[in-house]
Amino acid sequence: MTTTAPGSSPRFVADCPTRPILDQVADKWTMMALTVLEEPTRFNEIRRQLEGVTQRVLTQTLRRLERNGLVVRRVLETSPVGVEYSLTPLGESFREPFTRLYEWALAHSDEIQEFQRAFDARNAQATSAN
Repeated sequence: MTTTAPGSSPRFVADCPTRPILDQVADKWTMMALTVLEEPTRFNEIRRQLEGVTQRVLTQTLRRLERNGLVVRRVLETSPVGVEYSLTPLGESFREPFTRLYEWALAHSDEIQEFQRAFDARNAQATSAN
């Protein structure tokens, strides 16, 4: 990671190679798609398990994951032709840190939602007072 010493500016340089990677893996649909890919899974099955995702967004997400080497796309010789996605060894290596982040999010989601409600209520009061 290309960084400078703490306290100096900028901390992360503009061309830091981690930026596009972190942008990809921090995306909500990426995180959810990786969760679904515990085993090779067809496109429509992934989509069924990700309520609210559009075909376009899922396609873009899977293409970025494929481009970054985290998933592999395999065309199935079926009629009609199907497509299956699975994790690569690099994608599997991401499972441990991802799982820890996912478990943290699950464990703290109620607490975070409480903070969000309190924040929203304070801001609603401040807005209505003006």
